[in-house]
This record gives sequence, C-alpha cells and structure tokens, in this order.
Amino acid sequence: MFEKFTDAFIDTSETRIRVRHGGEGPPLLLLHGNPQTHVCWHKIADQLAEDYHVVATDLRGYGDSSAPEPNADCSNYSFRAMAQDQIEVMEALGYKSFFLAGHDRGGRTAHRMIQDHPETVTKCAILDILPSRHVWHSASRTWALKSWHWSFMPQTGGLPEAMMAAVPPEQFLTKLMVLPGNTRSVFSEEAWAEYVRCFTPKMIMASCADYRACATVDLEMDDADFGRKVDAPLMIMWGVRSHTQAVFNDVLTIWRDYAKHVEGGPVISGHFIPEEVPEETLARFRAFFV
Repeated sequence: MFEKFTDAFIDTSETRIRVRHGGEGPPLLLLHGNPQTHVCWHKIADQLAEDYHVVATDLRGYGDSSAPEPNADCSNYSFRAMAQDQIEVMEALGYKSFFLAGHDRGGRTAHRMIQDHPETVTKCAILDILPSRHVWHSASRTWALKSWHWSFMPQTGGLPEAMMAAVPPEQFLTKLMVLPGNTRSVFSEEAWAEYVRCFTPKMIMASCADYRACATVDLEMDDADFGRKVDAPLMIMWGVRSHTQAVFNDVLTIWRDYAKHVEGGPVISGHFIPEEVPEETLARFRAFFV
C-alpha cells in the first residue's frame, strides 16, 4: 500500500504527525475516521496521485501519530486542535491552500477546519457524517443503539479505556466496523492488519479523548458558530446502508444549514465508503476537485 508515496513524520506545534504523500498536481489532503488510520484511502490513493499531490495523514493520537496526554477538558483532542495539526502539516509541505476530504472523524475535523480557516480550504468533500451539532441535538433511541460508542467512549474515570483494552483488538474492531450493510471482506487483509496493529493503548486513550471533546468543547464551539455558514463548496457523500441514511435521511438539507454551497448524494455503500465503493469515490472526487 502507498508504495509510490513518501513516508514521513512532520512535527507540528503540539504533535508529530504520520504522513504519506505522493503525486503531482493540486494538493489534496485526506483525513480518516475512527478507529482507522490514513490506510483507509489505500484503494484510491495511487489513482488520485495521477492528478493531485495526495497527502494522507494519521490524526493526532491515531495510527502512528503521537498522542499528547489529554488535558482536563480534552480540548487538545478537539476537532479544532486536530485541524490545526493538519494546517501545519500542509504548511510544512509548502501549501497555504488545498483541497480537503474527510471521512467520519476526519470529516468532522474537516468541517471545523473550514470554519476556523476559511481561506485555506478551496473545496471540501465530507463522507458519511452529519454535523456533530445536529447529531447531538437530534439524538434518538435509534441513533443511540446504532452509534453506542458516541455515549460510551466519552465516559470519564478510565472505564472505557480499560474495557476497550481488555478485549483483543480484533474483537473490538469487528464490533465497531463490521456493521449492518457491510462485511469484514470490504477491508483488505493489509488494511485490516494495520487497523489491528494500531489499536494500542495510546490510540484507545486518544480516541476516547476525541469523543469526550466532541461531546463537550466541540459542541460548545459548534453551538457558538451555528448560523455562520461556511463559504467553501462542500460535496457530501453518504452510504444508503449506513446509519447516516437510516437515522437522519435528509442529509443534504441538514448540511445546508451549515454551508452555503452543498452538493452530492448517496452511494450504494455502508459507512466505510472509500473502501466499500472506491471506484465511485474516485469518480466523484475527480469530478468535484477541479
């Protein structure tokens, strides 16, 4: 995977970020979700590198990126903090503006980035999420059963970390990632092995801090910013078999409360779009990022 890419670590003001980058053309930053790493883009990275300088990173605390000790309110794992890491990575590579795509937590990081740094992101693709603020303010029994980790991982006192570390990584990842609408086979053996390798106590600690921040400081930021729509054009993709479709349905309508320019639509997929439907993802990216 990523055999033609440069493998590097880039130091930011607070972290050390694992980076894979390659290709020529306009810069395109790819951000992964939980509980994955940059490897989630491996099925389309080489093809994208024919048209773009592709930069795929591990978010702070995830994969091989470093994990600062969470502070008292976990604000150093907020999407604002994670977005700042990525801004500094792209600056280190020589870019002041770029295309951006994010799946899952990477999509939430991307949304915060275009709010905090509107001059930086030219266009943004967001995959299979709705704005965090909408999710929290629209929680339901159906959502809670499908997205149980949203309320489990923010619990304090170390219990989520202890419970997650108490079972084999493959068991927990299977519960979290093999969802209705997909099977284990959507993940290549190489990618799955990387997800298992990286599911360490460090990543468990960081991902719980991420989810705590999402439920607290991130929500406070999102409530404060609500009503100020972002200018960057958004392309939204979601899976018709994912919980995004099953629970919320009116995806584009909801995103239009947060952004001025929204396009996109569903794909025949579950949640893990870049790995389940790579050809469709590639085609939509190429059509949008021009």
